[in-house]
Amino acid sequence: MDPMIVTARLLPKAVAPLVKKLLVRPGPGAFLVDRPLRISGLVSFRGEKRTLGERDVRRIAAKLVDRAVTPLPGSTGAARERPVAPEEDRAVADALARTLCALGDIDLEIVQDARLEADALVRQLCRAAPDATRGLTGDGAELHGVLLHTAALHVLEFFTRLSGFGARTLVENRRTLGRLDDTVGALAARLPSRSAEDAGFETRYAHDTAVLHNHLTIFGIDLAHSPDSWPLDAAYLGLRCEAEPPAVDSGGPPEPAVPAEHALSGRRRILVRGVAGSGKTTLLQWLAVATARGELPAPLHRALYGRVPFLLPVRRFARHGLPSPGGFLAAVGYPGAEAQPPGWADRVLRAGRGLLLIDGVDEAPEDERERLRRKLRDWTALYPGNIWIVTSRPSAVRADWLTADGFAELSLAPMSREDIAAFIQRWHRAAAQQEPDDLDRLSHYERTLLNAVRITRDLGRLATNPLMCGMLCALHRDRRGYLPNGRKELYEAALSMLLERRDRERAMGTTDGIDLPRQPKIQLLQKLAHWMLVNGRSEMDREIAVDTLAQHLPAIPDAARQGGPEEIYRHLLNRTGLLREPAPNTVDFVHRTFQDFLAARATVQRHDFGLLLNHAHLCEWEDVIRMAVALARPDECAALLNGLLAPLPGIRAAEARHRKLLAAACVEHAAELDPEVRHRVRRFTRDMVRPSTVSGARALGWIGPIVLEMLPEPAEVPDGEAYLLAVTATSIADDMAIDYLTGLRKRTDHAVRAQLAGAWRRYDTARYAREIIAHLDPDQLFFPAVDVEELAALRGLGGRPCLQVAGEFTVAELLDGIVPADGLRRLWLAYDLGDSMEWLAVFPRLEELRISRRLPRLTGVPDGIRVVEL
Repeated sequence: MDPMIVTARLLPKAVAPLVKKLLVRPGPGAFLVDRPLRISGLVSFRGEKRTLGERDVRRIAAKLVDRAVTPLPGSTGAARERPVAPEEDRAVADALARTLCALGDIDLEIVQDARLEADALVRQLCRAAPDATRGLTGDGAELHGVLLHTAALHVLEFFTRLSGFGARTLVENRRTLGRLDDTVGALAARLPSRSAEDAGFETRYAHDTAVLHNHLTIFGIDLAHSPDSWPLDAAYLGLRCEAEPPAVDSGGPPEPAVPAEHALSGRRRILVRGVAGSGKTTLLQWLAVATARGELPAPLHRALYGRVPFLLPVRRFARHGLPSPGGFLAAVGYPGAEAQPPGWADRVLRAGRGLLLIDGVDEAPEDERERLRRKLRDWTALYPGNIWIVTSRPSAVRADWLTADGFAELSLAPMSREDIAAFIQRWHRAAAQQEPDDLDRLSHYERTLLNAVRITRDLGRLATNPLMCGMLCALHRDRRGYLPNGRKELYEAALSMLLERRDRERAMGTTDGIDLPRQPKIQLLQKLAHWMLVNGRSEMDREIAVDTLAQHLPAIPDAARQGGPEEIYRHLLNRTGLLREPAPNTVDFVHRTFQDFLAARATVQRHDFGLLLNHAHLCEWEDVIRMAVALARPDECAALLNGLLAPLPGIRAAEARHRKLLAAACVEHAAELDPEVRHRVRRFTRDMVRPSTVSGARALGWIGPIVLEMLPEPAEVPDGEAYLLAVTATSIADDMAIDYLTGLRKRTDHAVRAQLAGAWRRYDTARYAREIIAHLDPDQLFFPAVDVEELAALRGLGGRPCLQVAGEFTVAELLDGIVPADGLRRLWLAYDLGDSMEWLAVFPRLEELRISRRLPRLTGVPDGIRVVEL
C-alpha cells in the first residue's frame, strides 16, 4: 500500500462529513493540524463530553476505513489502488475500533505525558490494546497505523481546545520549572560555577595544543636547523588502519585497510598497534591538532568536534604511573599547566568531553604495563562518554590486552606502493617550499627515487613506514642520488648525515666553540642510549645525562679537551639532530629507532652479548638484538644466534618460542654467517612457523621474507591450516610472497580465497592480478578494489560478480570501471559514496548491497536489491 495515497483520502474535508453530526464547537486549540476535525463527540473524554458507545465507535471506524480505501473523484492509475484487499476491510475496522475504545481512558494527564506528540500517543494507545492488530496482514496493519496516527493528531488538537487545557498546562509547566530550579540551585550551592573560567582556559589550551603539536620531524629538509620539522598540516600523510584477520570465515574478504579517520569513526575505545616508525605518534598528534582547531575530516567531525584533546606520551610518566586528570598537563610539560582552573580536567572528563590520546604503551617497563591497564579500566568506568585511543608496538602487549575493557584493536597498515609514492612526492614538495631555487634538482631527485623504490626490491622493503621513507628521501637528496642497500647501512648513512656532513657541507662554522668529529659524537650518544636500554627507559633526566657524559668523557680525548660535560651535553642536544628536550630537565632521542640502533652499537662494542640474551624474551629488546646481529662480527653473530636457540632457565614456553622466532628474524641481518648456524636456526624454527591461531599467523609477518622459506608446502596441508598460512604469507609485504601464494590459489575453501583476494594491495597490481586474482574461484567471493588501477585489472579479467569498493571512488569511476554491468550481483561499500543509491539501477542483476555500519543511511536503493548492514 502507498501511505501517501491513503493520507490524501483522509484529509479533513473528506473525513469531516462522516462525523459532522457528532461534533461540537470548542474553543481555539494549539494548531497541531491545519484543519482539525471536531471530534468531541466521537468518544468519551472524562469530565466534559457525552459518552459514545462501542457500537458507535465501530460504525465510525468502519466509515473511516471505507473512506481510506475509496479512490478520490478523478483519480487514475496508482491512486485508484486499494491499500488492502476488500475481504480485509472489516478486520481493519475492528482493529481500529478496539484501539479507539482505549480513548475512553485518556485524560489530560496522559496527554501531558505524551508532550503533544502524536507518535507518543499512538504508542500509548497500542500499549492499551496490544492485541488489536492480531490477524491482520502486513498491509492491513500498515493501514491501521496510518488511520490511528491521523486520529491521534486530531485527538491531541481536541484536548488543546478544552477549557481546562491552558490552565492545567500552565500549572504543570510551572511545577516542572520549579523542580528544575530547585535541582540546579542545590547543585550550584555545592559546586560554584566556573563555566566562564573554564571556557577561557579551554580556548587558550586549544590554541596552544595546535601550536605545540603542529609539526613533524622530516629528516634532511632543512639542513640549517636541527631537528628538522615541517608543519603537520603540510607534511602529514594520511595513515591507514586495518583490523585483525577474522578468526573464522566471515563471508567476504578481510575488511580493507582504510584511512585512519574512517577506521576510528564510530569507535570510543581503540588500541592502535604499529611497528617502530609506522606513525603512531604522528597519528595522535594529527588528531590532537585537528580536534583543537575544530578542523576535522567528515567521518570524525560528529564524534570529536568540541572535545578537549589530552595527548599523553607514556614515556613521560612511565616511572610514576598515569597521573590523575589534574596532573595531565604538568606531566606532559604543558607551559600553561598552572593556569588551569582547579578541577577543570576532571570536569571535562566527567562531562564526557575528553579525547584521551595515550601514546606508546611499549615505552612503559613491562612490569608497569599491567598497572597501566588497570588504570585504563578504572578510568573508562569512572569517566564514561570520553574517547580513548591507545597506541603500542605490536608485540608489547598481547592480542586481547584491552578487549575485555571494550577496546577495539586496529593496526597501522604498512605503506602500500601508492602510499610510498605519495609520501615521496609530498616530501619533495615540502623540500621545494624550503629551497625554491633548487626546484629542478629536487624534481629530478623525486623522479629517480620513485623509479628506484619501484624497481629495487631492497629499497621497496625498507620504505614500509613514514620514518624509513623520510630517511630514504633525505639520504637520496643528501647523497645526490646514492642510496645504501641494507637497514644497517641506512642507519649508518643517516647518522653520518646528521652528525657530520650537514654542517660541514654547508660551510657552517662552530656555533658553540665545539667541533667534534663524527665518531666521538656517536660514542657519547651510545652511552646515553645504553643507559636507557639497561634501565628500561625511553628518556632520562638531564642531570643523569650530564653525569653519564662526565663518567665517559675522560676516555674520549677529542671531546674532553673541548669542554666539560655540561658544554658537551648542550652541543649534542643542539647540533646532532638526534636528541631533544621534550620537557624541562628531560632528554630523549627524536625517535626510538635511533636509540635502539645506538644501544646495539654500544652493546656490541662492550661484547655484552650476555645482556642481550638475558633480555631477548622482552619485546622492547627486539630491534636492539636485530641491529646487534647486523653490527657483530661473524663469530659474535653465530654465538648470539646460538644463544637465542639455547634454553634460558626461568622463562615461560611462549617466551622461549619468541626467542627462537627472533633468531629466525635476525638471520637476514647477518652480513656473514656460518652456513651451519643458518641451517640450525632453520631446523629449530621450521616446525614453529606452522601457526595455530590467526594472531600467531599474523605475528609471523614481522619476521620478513625469510619465513617464506620455512613455511610448509601449501599443497600438503588441510584447509584450516592453509588459511593460517595465507594470513602469514599475506602479512609479508614483499613480492616474494606471491610465489608462495600461488600454491594456495586453487583452494576452494572460502576463507583461503577471501584472504588472498583481500591482500593484493600490498603487491604489484598487475602481477598479483595475473598470478593470484585470475585463478581464484569467484563463487560467493568479494574482490576488493582500492584504486582505478585495480578496478581496471578486474575489468581486464572480465569483471567479477561480487565486488568490494575499498577505495574512495567517485560514482562516475565505478560506473565506468565495473564491466560488464550485467555481471555484478553483490556490491560491498566500505566507503561513503553519498546518500542516494539511485545510480545502482545501472546494474540490472544486482541482488545485494552490503554497507558498513559507520556509513550514513542510504536512500534511493532500487527495488529488488537487498541491503545488508555489517
